[in-house]
Amino acid sequence: MKISLFISISSCLLFFSCAKKKIPQDDSLLGLDYYPTTIGRYAIYDVDSTIYNSLTQDTTVTKYRIKEKITDLFTDNEGQDALRLERFIKKYNPNKSYDSIAWTIKEVWMVNANKKSIQVVEGNVRYTKLVFPVQQGANWNGNAKNTIGEWLYTYEYIDKAENIGSKQLDKVLNVKQKNYRTLISYQNYTEKYAKGIGLVYREITDILSNNVIANVPVEGRIEDGLIYKQTLVTYGNE
Repeated sequence: MKISLFISISSCLLFFSCAKKKIPQDDSLLGLDYYPTTIGRYAIYDVDSTIYNSLTQDTTVTKYRIKEKITDLFTDNEGQDALRLERFIKKYNPNKSYDSIAWTIKEVWMVNANKKSIQVVEGNVRYTKLVFPVQQGANWNGNAKNTIGEWLYTYEYIDKAENIGSKQLDKVLNVKQKNYRTLISYQNYTEKYAKGIGLVYREITDILSNNVIANVPVEGRIEDGLIYKQTLVTYGNE
């Protein structure tokens, strides 16, 4: 079962700076297949997380697996079609294989998908992850529906062949969410999506160092912050 998607063909694409265009009628031209919305669709990811804490002088490294699965279609409190995205977790155990560890429910997110955008409510925060049609260089405020403040998301590249984990993928797009560097900080927020699969990679690098050393970037002297990487392992339908 797929989510019903609705749009007027005369809608103006507000995230472009100039001409009014008609939205393509072919869903493949829009790029909707970068985020499949079939009930039962799932993806499994390896997650590596490193947290730095200058107060405790601790560096905490965590490994685990996440499974994201679309399990239901419902009507949200605004009367819009919405998808239930269940997220399960397996914590890494060096003495066991992941296959021998049972999934446990971690949380439930919500997805609103239509021919204009993909919005995901992570916890209680709504992000505009993708906008359609997918076009290189297009940009939009990914935080327009929350209170974090404007972040200008950009399609840095589209339809690129790329290796993600052990997978060779033919058509991948890169959403650069934030890329900001100073002498004492570095923030790099990136998500990658593949046609027919959805999210295949997510990276959050948000680090800080007040100890400035000539010719040494922040990555070489981290005091506080987070480095998080979520990489596709496998995907399918259940």
